[in-house]
Amino acid sequence: MNRRHFLKQSFAASAAYVSAPAILSARSPNSMFQVASIGVGGMGAVTMMSVLQHSKVRLVGMCDVDARTLELARGGNATRRKELQDPDAAKRLEGAAVYRDYREMIAKMGDTVDAVTIGTPDHMHAAMAVTALRAKKHVYLQKPLTHHIHEARILGAEAAKAGVTTQMGTQGHSTIETLLAVDLIKSGAIGKVKEVICWENKKTNWWPKMTERKAQADPVPENLDWNLWLGVADEVPFLEGAYHPSMWRSWVDFGVGMMGDMGCHYFDVVSSCLGLMAPTRVRCLDEGSKGALYAQKRHLEFEFPGTPLTSGDKIKMTWTDGGYPFDARVIKPSVLTKDTPSGIFFIGENGSVFKPHTQRPWLVPEEKFTGFAYPKTRIANHYTDWVDACMKGEKAAADLPTYGCPLTEAVLLGVLAERNPGGWIDWDAAAGQVTNRPELNAQLVRKYREGWSVPGLG
Repeated sequence: MNRRHFLKQSFAASAAYVSAPAILSARSPNSMFQVASIGVGGMGAVTMMSVLQHSKVRLVGMCDVDARTLELARGGNATRRKELQDPDAAKRLEGAAVYRDYREMIAKMGDTVDAVTIGTPDHMHAAMAVTALRAKKHVYLQKPLTHHIHEARILGAEAAKAGVTTQMGTQGHSTIETLLAVDLIKSGAIGKVKEVICWENKKTNWWPKMTERKAQADPVPENLDWNLWLGVADEVPFLEGAYHPSMWRSWVDFGVGMMGDMGCHYFDVVSSCLGLMAPTRVRCLDEGSKGALYAQKRHLEFEFPGTPLTSGDKIKMTWTDGGYPFDARVIKPSVLTKDTPSGIFFIGENGSVFKPHTQRPWLVPEEKFTGFAYPKTRIANHYTDWVDACMKGEKAAADLPTYGCPLTEAVLLGVLAERNPGGWIDWDAAAGQVTNRPELNAQLVRKYREGWSVPGLG
């Protein structure tokens, strides 16, 4: 697929975001909701076990390229077994069919599966999700939804066309902490928002031990199918300590770096609060990254069109990770005595909101909000709410066509900037093109490896 054809096809397809058919509900309110899980280690295991919290869910299929991971999951003895507080849930895990190749599972299980959860390395997300959507399966897909912007556009169009219920795996979207931040911003407690600052300085636990790609492959463990693990990506030799099971995120071929790990969570909070989606431009303010690995830190700046909740016709958001010092304007509430390595700071006309990652938000400066009555906020469950939405034929909280895919596109523009530092990248969201540096448009699409092509996708 050449670039011109790609732009014409994939970005025209994005019009389907807003022309979806009615969502298909699951079989019957009284029947079990039958789920198959692709990727049952790490966050894939978290998703599988968390969805099983719903009393109507029965797990009927498991797929993983690692036989050891699959065997642990089959026994219900996975590291995330603790997620199953209901003893009956363990029974609904037993007897699930097992597969190594997701394509075989979807094809063979057919109508015995209502929905698919996907928790694999980033590079496989789009191919797996589009395959499931074309089979009319409801989909829960871990973030980042895709590895390339082209995939995000096609995924959104396919999700809209399929008429099923989809959910992006940003579980923080439904936490009481995030919902309280949304309520504070939308209530006007700090007035309209002028700027947003995000920082992430936690230790990177997925950086590989092996960072040089030597030509000679290491022996592939007997439990791992390396060809299936590579999937759509170009073939590279297996290296011990480089990719599997958890170091893939740092490699450009397979992951999206820190933006894919934590950027999606922060963008989700900001978008939920302010209604931001596609930026108009983005730039990398440091040296960025090149070669096969992402950088271990980055400093990015985004400009978004203003919304009714912002103070102007545009708003700036900055992102830093990997050890950059705090912005001097960030005010930390006195109640937080420990370090806050991760967080978001909303600067408003009449005050600010300090939101640590996974913690509740605080209004600052504190003396300005003495006696302020924080709103009572609803409680939600990102996983079981998706199941309920599927069974009722409703849209989930973070559905792919109208929310998840556009948000993923914004995150991936940050990745594009990191890989191409040295000035603004102007983005025309309607056309789906970089306008001032058109040579970058070739980086929006990925060619899939021979034997792994998905029509219209890669």
